[in-house]
Amino acid sequence: MSTATDDVLSPAEADEFRAKVRAFLEANAAGIDGSARGSSSIQIGREFQGKLAAAGLAGLVYPKELGGAGLTRAHDRIYREEYAKFPDMTYELVISHGMCLPVLNQFGTEEQKKQFMPDNIAARTMWCQMFSEPGAGSDVASLQTKAELDGDEWVINGQKVWTTLAHVCDYGVIIARTNPEAPKHAGISMFIVDMKAPGVEIRPIHQIDGGSHFNEIFLTDVRIPKSWLLGELNNGWNQATAMLMFERVAIGTGSSSGVTHVLADRLIEVAKRNGKISDPVVRQELMKIYCEESTKSMVAMRTRAEMKAGKVPGPGGSLGKLHGARIAWASRPLISRLVGPDSDAWEPGGRGENWSRQILNSFQSSIAGGTDEIQRNIIGDRVLGLPREPMVDKDLPFKDLKVGTQR
Repeated sequence: MSTATDDVLSPAEADEFRAKVRAFLEANAAGIDGSARGSSSIQIGREFQGKLAAAGLAGLVYPKELGGAGLTRAHDRIYREEYAKFPDMTYELVISHGMCLPVLNQFGTEEQKKQFMPDNIAARTMWCQMFSEPGAGSDVASLQTKAELDGDEWVINGQKVWTTLAHVCDYGVIIARTNPEAPKHAGISMFIVDMKAPGVEIRPIHQIDGGSHFNEIFLTDVRIPKSWLLGELNNGWNQATAMLMFERVAIGTGSSSGVTHVLADRLIEVAKRNGKISDPVVRQELMKIYCEESTKSMVAMRTRAEMKAGKVPGPGGSLGKLHGARIAWASRPLISRLVGPDSDAWEPGGRGENWSRQILNSFQSSIAGGTDEIQRNIIGDRVLGLPREPMVDKDLPFKDLKVGTQR
């Protein structure tokens, strides 16, 4: 299939590819039942991704030699447009594909790319991100996990927390301190870690709904090859910032393209069924969510239009991420109003269970990928050009700071 430029397909080429995508999705995107939680939904997503890879539709913009399809952004846009019409089959892969994969592509050596990207793209392996620590949440640069070079291996010791899906992942991207003599942002490096290596202990965090989506990770003398340094030594903060930008774009733009308002559509159907669609207050709240979702979609479209294939997105990704958190906040009281007591107490498999979980999971939207306050700081500083907040520890060696357990 030939193209004149990276972004232009002839009408015939576009129609041919769209028909191929639609046929694949009609045959394979059946949806994930609400009762399929945790390992079940992950397995369904991985199987779907494997079928995508076999059909030549996985990793569309990545080179064939790295496990992708070697196609263009125009193909990617068409796929997203069609995928928006079907259930999201791969939401459990958002970190593996939306964050770890582009970081591997951006900063990995050719050897690392060839070794890890094909299996990642086809979901034969899953990846997690290890940034947050008990003493370094929003201020991630205060992390204390350390990596020390011992011959041909790095030895990692420390603790991470709130690591999504670590208990089912094969590999992870971690940031650790490699130079405590440097200021806190300057002495950090990024590594690849085998999540099943000796010394890696993963403890699931049990949620109120019975699930375990997040984890604590304890790393004790974990040894990885020297070649698993990802990117430049002591440049990990810049790389971590890039990864967070990928994360915010992944969270803020989703897997589909075009203007969508999925949550509003679902709530409108609930309001119609229970006779509340004529309530003027309900209609107003529904319209707010409808407008917010539509606006978020347009912000996402602009963000994707500004991204070049394989390039790090800019701070504009924080706009979509913050929009998503606003939608989550607005949806909670409306769900409770429309669904009623079923959203507080439900029978297993009942209609209230999924809505209750929607309410519970909505709280993480204001935390995961950086809190709302962090997003507003980024938008103010790097998008609007407002003065930065003062940093009194900017030039001090990390070893002299009183952070975490350093007292």
